[in-house]
Amino acid sequence: MHEQTIHWETPGTSSVPFAVYTDEALHKKELERFFYKGHWSYVGLEAEIPNPGDFKRTVVGERSVIMTRATDGQIHVVENVCAHRGMQFCRERHGNKKEFVCPYHQWSYTLKGDLQGVPFRRGVRQDGKVNGGMPADFDPKDHGLTALKVATRGGVVFASFDPAVESLEDFMGPTILKYFDRLFNGRKLVVLGYNRQRIPGNWKLMQENIKDPYHPGLLHTWFVTFGLWRADNKSELRMDAHHRHAAMISTRGSAGQATGQASQVTQVSSFKESMQLHDVSFLDIVPEGWWQMEEQMPTAVMMTLFPSVIFQQQVNSVSTRHIQPDGHGAFDFVWTHFGFEDDTPEMTERRLRQSNLFGPAGFVSADDGEVIEFSQQAFETKPEHRMLVELGGRDVGETDHMVTETLIRGMYEYWRKVMEA
Repeated sequence: MHEQTIHWETPGTSSVPFAVYTDEALHKKELERFFYKGHWSYVGLEAEIPNPGDFKRTVVGERSVIMTRATDGQIHVVENVCAHRGMQFCRERHGNKKEFVCPYHQWSYTLKGDLQGVPFRRGVRQDGKVNGGMPADFDPKDHGLTALKVATRGGVVFASFDPAVESLEDFMGPTILKYFDRLFNGRKLVVLGYNRQRIPGNWKLMQENIKDPYHPGLLHTWFVTFGLWRADNKSELRMDAHHRHAAMISTRGSAGQATGQASQVTQVSSFKESMQLHDVSFLDIVPEGWWQMEEQMPTAVMMTLFPSVIFQQQVNSVSTRHIQPDGHGAFDFVWTHFGFEDDTPEMTERRLRQSNLFGPAGFVSADDGEVIEFSQQAFETKPEHRMLVELGGRDVGETDHMVTETLIRGMYEYWRKVMEA
């Protein structure tokens, strides 16, 4: 199917064509317009490369990149493509090196991406004469690795292939920046561990999933059973001015119970009313000073930065979730669980324990990967159909409740504008 045949039933975004998730030409256009131009992409945490020579291999869109810390302590992001014959020369996910050397022809680069060595650049002497070599006007300065523009804030590293991209702060906008700075408030971060999974679904479905407060209390029976996220919790949905980024903010009632009577209104019941945890530290609340925001102490804040990352606080568990597209029908999903350098050993243990709620086998998140897979299967069989996102109306706007799909409508409003769909 070609993109010009995609039919939107309405001028707005309260219905989304399945072809948005299945069209290969659209996917390539998305990569160019959202990942390679005009946007910042998450690449990692400064804490992942604390020492000179440290590096992390990751991606921006579908392009392999390397985040490095050079000998002067500066952070760089370079494309993992040798300037000679285009090989992805770095295969390790993490490590420490003094230089990068492409194994194919041994071209070597500094940690900043500058070309510093070319074997046989001046040829080889045979029978009293020099044979071969690079042309006389070959200049290593013209053949470094592609360097991305880099921005860091609060210990988080972003990169962009677009040298003209707006500032990171303008990209986030003041509303989302406020929630970003709440989590990344200058305290030194400590990496606790990773989860990785491959989900056979379109990458946008994960952005949608975290912009969707409708499903957590319905799909995730674990949430409802233990009162972790319910539709009657005090909540807010906030967006940037472009409606591309969002924050879902929820405050759980004391003792892990909901703050109202939604179960009577919505008739959503717990999986098993009498079910209890052997270890209550999975769910009990230990308030932290950085939670305070105006007059609130949110127990859960889920931020989506379009297109590449989710920043999560769920009680005392904090993590980043990196969306890494691989074709229109699959993406890799990488979780980085972290804490803070001044955490007590007890808090670190708590963060690690609560991280079991999430990741590919998490008590909660396993559900999301499964429904995304099943949705993609349906989209592929019926690309001319559409899905409805009409909960809470058909318009786009911030709310003080969760019973709405406004954040998804907002994302596709932005999508249609940038994609000229």
